[in-house]
Amino acid sequence: MSERFNKNIEQMKASASMVIMAKAKRIKAQDPEIIDLAGGEPDFDTPARICEELFRQVKAGYTHYTVGPGLPELREKIAQKLNTENGCSYHPDGVIVTPGGKYSIYMAVRTLVNPGDEVMYLNPGWVSYPSIVEAAGAVPVDVNLRYEENYLIREELLEEKYSEKTKLLIINYPNNPTGRVLTPKEAEVIRRFLLRHKDVLLLSDEMYERILYDDNCNVSPASMPEIADRVITVNGFSKSVAMTGWRIGYMATTPEIGAMAGKLFQHTISCVSGFIQKSAIVALDCQQEIEEMRKIYEQRRNLFVNGLNQIPGVHCTMPEGAFYAWTDFDIPGMDSNQVCEFILEQAKVVGVPGISYGEQQGSRMRFSFATSTDQLAKAVENISAAMAKIKCEKKEG
Repeated sequence: MSERFNKNIEQMKASASMVIMAKAKRIKAQDPEIIDLAGGEPDFDTPARICEELFRQVKAGYTHYTVGPGLPELREKIAQKLNTENGCSYHPDGVIVTPGGKYSIYMAVRTLVNPGDEVMYLNPGWVSYPSIVEAAGAVPVDVNLRYEENYLIREELLEEKYSEKTKLLIINYPNNPTGRVLTPKEAEVIRRFLLRHKDVLLLSDEMYERILYDDNCNVSPASMPEIADRVITVNGFSKSVAMTGWRIGYMATTPEIGAMAGKLFQHTISCVSGFIQKSAIVALDCQQEIEEMRKIYEQRRNLFVNGLNQIPGVHCTMPEGAFYAWTDFDIPGMDSNQVCEFILEQAKVVGVPGISYGEQQGSRMRFSFATSTDQLAKAVENISAAMAKIKCEKKEG
């Protein structure tokens, strides 16, 4: 490595999902038959009343600095939401409003770890966790959950990766990419792990908590009193209220950690746009719109996943939350990157290879079903034809 750049940044890998999303847009521009199921972005418009509030605030001239960790009324409402819906007793002083949930994760990690500290995270998991840890000069430690066990969190797996250098554990439920929801039994495993290791903090990324199916419930670890003061909860508005481009999220923690993170916030972001924060207050009341979108996601999930499971050589466990289909392909001799290329070339469907989410073995891909039913049905048809072609070639060979 050269000495020109920061070593931690220089060694970071590009975000695999962002790279594939950009690639998908390029090839779709050249070939309109390409079906892009790579991105984690709702295809719904932001609810009208949220947009109307933004227009109202801009017209009223609310376009100046809102210095600080967030508007008091928004922080108060977020704390109230976490208390009422999630059972978490956060004080507004521990809430910081950030430009998207991703920055909340970066800010929490950067605030809590020092060079040489270790940060555990669960695999398969969101692509940015290890890179954010590396950017802070710490060491990412992956806890590999097992496909054969439906990615169950077991105490032995956590203990195998724990060391005296462990400072933080990151979890993400509902999970991106698998669609699994944290069960009460697994939450208890995490609680016991933290009680055994008093110096370890927990970062709970709950960005998809409102997108749940089949009467599944979200379990917020901060609702468990014995570990509540060691849990940083990250959430936002991008996924549940279709506000990805608005870039607004939040972290909730103790006032002590919040004050320390606030120092970094002051010197990097200064504030989130006031008119966006005012709109987010309205977004927290959009329960009906959120439920309408969730129902449509559920219909799409059923159509897409059931369709995939009708294809010989393809298996997809029914997602419990989020809007991703974590799909296993039985194609001997191909890893997930090769399967991804095959599905793109033969089926004209873009997904993300499992290795991008830390899945070293197998040939799994993540597809997003946050798109129209017509596109999803066509994707199933195309994938079925591509898999049939492999079967035919085997017979001829």
